[in-house]
Amino acid sequence: MTEQIRIIEAKDHVGEVVRIGAWLTDKRSSGKIAFLQLRDGSAFFQGVVLKNEVAEAVFQTAKDMKQETSMWLTGEIHEDSRSHFGYEMEVQDIEVIGSSEDYPITPKEHGIEFLLDHRHLWLRSKRQFAIQQIRNEMIRATYEFFNNEGFIKMDPPILTGSAPEGTTELFETEYFDKPAFLSQSGQLYAEAGAMAYGKVFTFGPVFRAEKSKTRRHLTEFWMIEPEMAFMHQAQSLEIQERYIAFLVQSVIDNCAYQLKLIDRDIETLKQYTKLPFPRIRYDEAIEMLQKAGFDVKWGDDFGSPEETYLSDQFEQPVFVLNYPKAIKPFYMLPEEGRDDTYVCADLLAPEGYGEIIGGSEREVDYDKLKAAIEAKGLDLAEYEWYLDLRKYGSVPHAGFGLGFERAITWICHLDHLREAIPFPRMINRLKP
Repeated sequence: MTEQIRIIEAKDHVGEVVRIGAWLTDKRSSGKIAFLQLRDGSAFFQGVVLKNEVAEAVFQTAKDMKQETSMWLTGEIHEDSRSHFGYEMEVQDIEVIGSSEDYPITPKEHGIEFLLDHRHLWLRSKRQFAIQQIRNEMIRATYEFFNNEGFIKMDPPILTGSAPEGTTELFETEYFDKPAFLSQSGQLYAEAGAMAYGKVFTFGPVFRAEKSKTRRHLTEFWMIEPEMAFMHQAQSLEIQERYIAFLVQSVIDNCAYQLKLIDRDIETLKQYTKLPFPRIRYDEAIEMLQKAGFDVKWGDDFGSPEETYLSDQFEQPVFVLNYPKAIKPFYMLPEEGRDDTYVCADLLAPEGYGEIIGGSEREVDYDKLKAAIEAKGLDLAEYEWYLDLRKYGSVPHAGFGLGFERAITWICHLDHLREAIPFPRMINRLKP
């Protein structure tokens, strides 16, 4: 019986006759040969049908098939040095499984809104395949990194009764007889986990009802939020940069084919595995921007142009340290010797991708944290459980949050976050 394989396994079966289940992405033919562009979810390659080597019905089937027809193919695997993939099949037999007529996404150019309306089909394309494969590798690498570092994964609730960072940009829902909100961060719950287990990380969906249409924003996205007890900010920064370097190296090592499909330069990515990453203070960043002609003053938050300029001054991701208190959340530790800054950092990605990580050392003193909550005008009752973490054996601890789609967008060099997640949710898009 002919062995059934996936396209990605072709390299192990050169010279052998095998069977593959695949879909047709495109084709061209002449009088005596048909070239079938095939995919099976693991990779893309070409099937060659020679008229003089197959039954007449097989060749006619190859000529008549429409885009996205599914089929079984039987044939011999050959090396093909001209293709990205490196292998092809000389087809001997074709058995159509499911026909396809008038497939809407053709090889011609389509507008982005049309493609997003057909996202359920757009995912089949070569570029989207590559991006989602790289996303999958980054998920795998994330678990490997944190498991190797002694973290345990902890799943915070998606439904919450308050806003961790005090924002009003929340999705509200009815929770029986009271209001509830879709979580915008798992951080506060991760802090509880760190007090129980030492080192934890969360990895799950979060939601922001921010009415933004920029290329850096989604309303539903995934966050990785590690939290570490008995740790100061300097140690947290070391973990952050090692994690980023590990992610990038894992993609280089395991997704070379996918990186070729999206024309991502591997040599550029290698620059981002070199440690340590540079560090500058917020104060220095303001001076750099002012000298470059930006209309910013101390106390301003950075927008996309400012972050892009700062990151362009370095060949690696860069940490910007110790932002003003007025533009950061209440739970951060004040910087010693300053009354206007927190011990915190944002990591800015190169090539104009902006902030991908935000983190800080956390306030450990019960009275100071309580005062900070009150100063922000938040409901103290909603944070009683969080304050308990400072009553019963409080310790220095630090953590950070990485926006997963932002990291994917940067590593894949995409124009917009919408391609970094299978089904993007944006201010004007809730389907498919």
